[in-house]
Amino acid sequence: MNWPAIVAEVERSADPAAAGAAVDRLTSVRAEAGELLAGDAGLTHTLVTVVAASPYLGRVCATDPVALDVLAHLDMRVPLADHQGSPAALARWKRLETLRIAARDLLGVDALEAVGAALAGLAGDVLATAVVLGAGPGAETADLAVIGMGKLGGRELNYASDIDILLVGPSQPDTAAGDPRAVLDVARQCWRVDLDLRPEGRSGPLVRSLESYEAYWDRWADTWEFQALLKARAVAGDAKLGARFEDAAAQRVWGRPFGAEELRQVRAMKARAEGEVARAGLTERELKLGRGGIRDIEFAVQLLQLVHGRADPALRSPTTLAALGALAAGGYVTGDDADALAGAYRFLRTVEHRLQLWEDQQVHALPADAAARTRLARVLGFRGTAAATAAAAFDERLRRHQATVRSIHERLFFRPLLEAFTGPGVDGAPAAAAPGLSPEAVAERLAAFGFTDAERTRQAVHELTRGLSRGSALMSHLLPLLLEWLSHAADPDLGLLGLRSLATGDHRRGRLISVFRESPEGARQLCTLLGTGPLLVRELERHPDSLAGLADGHTLVARTRADLEERAGRALAWRSGPGARWEGLRYWKSGEVLRVAARDVLGLDRVDGTGRALTDVAAAVLTQAVMAADPQVPFAVIGMGRLGGAEMAYASDLDVLFVFQGGESEAAAAGPAAAAAARAGEAAAASLLRHVNGATPAVRLYSLDVGLRPEGRQGPVARSVDAYANYYRRWAQVWERQALLRGRFVAGDPAVGERFAAVADEFVWGTPFSAEAEREIRRMKARIERERIPAGEDPQFHLKLGRGSLSDVEWTAQLLQLGHGIKATGTVEALGALAGAGVLDPGDADVLIDAYRFCEATRNRLYLVRGMPGDALPATGRHLSVLARSLNESPSGLRDEYRRLTRRARRVVERVFYGDPDRKDQGARH
Repeated sequence: MNWPAIVAEVERSADPAAAGAAVDRLTSVRAEAGELLAGDAGLTHTLVTVVAASPYLGRVCATDPVALDVLAHLDMRVPLADHQGSPAALARWKRLETLRIAARDLLGVDALEAVGAALAGLAGDVLATAVVLGAGPGAETADLAVIGMGKLGGRELNYASDIDILLVGPSQPDTAAGDPRAVLDVARQCWRVDLDLRPEGRSGPLVRSLESYEAYWDRWADTWEFQALLKARAVAGDAKLGARFEDAAAQRVWGRPFGAEELRQVRAMKARAEGEVARAGLTERELKLGRGGIRDIEFAVQLLQLVHGRADPALRSPTTLAALGALAAGGYVTGDDADALAGAYRFLRTVEHRLQLWEDQQVHALPADAAARTRLARVLGFRGTAAATAAAAFDERLRRHQATVRSIHERLFFRPLLEAFTGPGVDGAPAAAAPGLSPEAVAERLAAFGFTDAERTRQAVHELTRGLSRGSALMSHLLPLLLEWLSHAADPDLGLLGLRSLATGDHRRGRLISVFRESPEGARQLCTLLGTGPLLVRELERHPDSLAGLADGHTLVARTRADLEERAGRALAWRSGPGARWEGLRYWKSGEVLRVAARDVLGLDRVDGTGRALTDVAAAVLTQAVMAADPQVPFAVIGMGRLGGAEMAYASDLDVLFVFQGGESEAAAAGPAAAAAARAGEAAAASLLRHVNGATPAVRLYSLDVGLRPEGRQGPVARSVDAYANYYRRWAQVWERQALLRGRFVAGDPAVGERFAAVADEFVWGTPFSAEAEREIRRMKARIERERIPAGEDPQFHLKLGRGSLSDVEWTAQLLQLGHGIKATGTVEALGALAGAGVLDPGDADVLIDAYRFCEATRNRLYLVRGMPGDALPATGRHLSVLARSLNESPSGLRDEYRRLTRRARRVVERVFYGDPDRKDQGARH
């Protein structure tokens, strides 16, 4: 290039290399272009600005002779009428109009709102023309309406967005004019078109009647689909049909309640999207879905619209910035927060536009390459200085906006509530600082976040503020976050009341404040635990030292059996007197169960780990209890059932056998030494039963059950090793052989435990398992199925005795173990060993394990939620909702998952346990 003015313009551009190459290419294919540019400084500046930002638009300028004329007349729309004759002509018009819109954008003539609206208008014109062209020459275009969704519906489109649409056709499909696929073929020559927001997604029909949409919304639509309808707008085709669709959609969006369950579903969807970004390693570079990104702003705005828009029509705009302004005007968002979010939104969307303009690609992630990052920064107007490079200055601005957005996003829903609750702000701000939320708006917002009683919530917040703030700014900043964290809990009301309770009493209040001050993550975990169920609230009140453990992580550390026994011994060593030691053991045990439950609720352990941890705590308690009983004879406790299988639940009894050393032979069994040993063994057993079971439930450590002993309730509570051997050799029944599969030494004298283990091993495995014994086990199981589900409990959703639930899985594993000589203690361990030995198909083992873990985890959580044992899923109501939320499910989803897993497991049980020939070879495929 020989024109100094053009060269100077290129050198000043954001990307001189790209701009220079584009101008060279243009002047080489169009001889007159150089003279035009040399004589028009304004045109030169416009062209260089555009091609430095977009090689794609540079190619448009080089290949379309009208392009320079478009750049010379940016105030004039390219006439659509001249480009409606064919899809190719329409595509050319779209490129030229995009060039004009982008030039005005890059030159700063139009703000973000005008750019988004212009792009949405462009897409609407493309779709309107596509409807005409798709219908064919002379055809009617009535009875087909195109509905814009997403950014198209919101008039805030990106340069390279998909255009999300729905197609609405006539009630009688045979009367439709033209083929909708032809319409889409035309539109897709100009734009990427996405119909995945239609009912049933890609599996659903392309076109539905309005009546079909209404029927789907009324019966099947998920919460996210109503959220998407916020932006539904008729953009092309039959205007009357489109208006009817808009009205019907608005009735469904604004005429239905938006409560805690709907909010949970939307949050879960957003969390999944963030998780996918994190797994891809894009959290720091993703503008749309990353922390503090565009979706945080849109999500916050849309949720506030859904919560309050039913009562306030002013909030129903489909455009993000317009809706944000309406929320601020109505007092639902403070003015400062609205201004900060709007500024960040404009910045982030502008960055997104510049990324997409580069090569007309749907890009939302910042480039990792340093040169590309610098180019982007310069296109956005950043220039290097002595203090920072252009890229560094851009990165700093971006980080500031993202941090602001995330901070506001996390407290947006609750700061206005707190100010409305307290009049003067929680930090002493004047009442005038409070937004104008009406009592109805407060109640609506609280209900959406799971707080059912606005007045009780207000009182609890007031007491927390009074009890914890004492003029400190700490609670002013944390209370909005605490309410946000509580709203994610299973029972927000309970969590808030629990916080209020912990704030009473100097000792607990001090521990609580230390968690808030030292560990936001510990405070979040505390809110989750308090909002799970009354049992955890009571135990956290009883063990305030565990609050400090949340701050430093000590409360959530997993412990080994040896560690537990050492800690239990240390906790009791300083106590004097039997009464004090037993009370100390009860206190220590409840603190350890609290720690196990915390790890469970916070997702740090799977159900297998929870079962082992509860078993280890019980074993440590029994070890200390045996020491306190001070047996006058070598004495051991044999764990049976879930204790023996190391798979205890929170509500498990401790099934045990008591065994001692004495009466070393049948001849000596009647002698004085044997009698003395028997008296000593019985005394030790009686002491354990008395102190562990307790005189009342309030002082009970565990419920010890000795019903599995020889002769049941008629036999002695404790027996010698030889007495057990004699009984098992002469009189034992099949069920006792089955029960001893899970027999295991847990406390007392290890030598006695080893001797008993040898006796039990001989009894269980020493003789073949007969066909008659197998039939007896099947008969017992069938009898249990007929008789044992208690009245009032739903057999269709029984976690323990229902078809395909815990009992089915346990009996199947045990029958196969006995029949094939497979030694294993716990149920999941046994199923794995059976599959490994080739006895059980691995797919069948997986089906049984999945059902077992689901039922066990759900049963455990039901106990924590209710504060008492329960074996059946609640049919409806609050307990079902809280249980489902605690397990990150919807109520219907939880029951559906029970059906799915237990039905598959029952098919395996009928085929493998009962030997049903009709189930042969169906396996885990079903």
